[in-house]
Amino acid sequence: MKARPDYFNKNKWFIDELSRDLVQIHGIKRILHDTTTKFQHAQIAETRTFGICLILDGKIQSGAKDEFIFHESLVHPAMLAHPDPQDVFIAGGGEGATLRDVLMHSTVKKAVMVDIDEEVVRLCRKYLPTFHRGSFDDPRSQVLYEDARKYIAETKTRFDVAVIDLADPVEEGPARMLYTREFYQLVKNKLKPGGIMVVQSGQSGWINLSNFCAINRTLKGIFKIVRPYQVYVPSFVDMWGFHTASDNLDPTRLSPREINNRIAVRLSGNLKSYDGIAQRGLFSLPKRLRQRLSRARRVITDESPIFVY
Repeated sequence: MKARPDYFNKNKWFIDELSRDLVQIHGIKRILHDTTTKFQHAQIAETRTFGICLILDGKIQSGAKDEFIFHESLVHPAMLAHPDPQDVFIAGGGEGATLRDVLMHSTVKKAVMVDIDEEVVRLCRKYLPTFHRGSFDDPRSQVLYEDARKYIAETKTRFDVAVIDLADPVEEGPARMLYTREFYQLVKNKLKPGGIMVVQSGQSGWINLSNFCAINRTLKGIFKIVRPYQVYVPSFVDMWGFHTASDNLDPTRLSPREINNRIAVRLSGNLKSYDGIAQRGLFSLPKRLRQRLSRARRVITDESPIFVY
């Protein structure tokens, strides 16, 4: 692990480098915790605009004011596309918010969350209660601290839905080998017939499109039905991309009415961002992005992993 950089200047401005050429600067009220774990640099900081945030390796992962936009968009299109999701696998998701939204579905009998960094999860349990809302202690939850790739390769369990909620594949980060063709194939092998996977896929707006496009191309070599989508996340200052991938299920085939009906029947809580009409917007990609996806040729492999700045 290289020496820990200082992302906060003396006037308590946090500099979030979105690319080599673009930064966002956040006013900071206070830093609640700052540590270097076995795997990454982790900070819990209260920003003036987005509230308490989890920051890993200098990049905001979630902000209290807008995390619901990311997590609802990540979880519910895939979960609602499945007719009866009972067993769910979550890779990453240290804040517990992904687990929280999965457990909103009354059909779920077991949710296995696998995160390599126990110290980050412990920090999130302590400092981010509005994110996880007790989901770690739900009797349907099983939280494991190990390499998600090793777990999915060795487990005998089969899942209806797999939610891949990992930090970006920075070169020295713990997630770099969980964005490859080989990892996605392992996950597919552990899906039940009619299962579906969803992957958080990084920036999909104006800059840093390489990861989003490469994930799209990689998934198309494994699954028959791959559906890219995106949502604007204010604390990320960009459109953020996702993909569903399945051999059978296509979220775009559901009408807004059917989505709203499934929400009414299945979900135990209220959603702030996602519903049937919102889904139409998520999957309606602009022409420029559709063109970039159609031209993408990069396939991410173990021998040639992808990194973001």
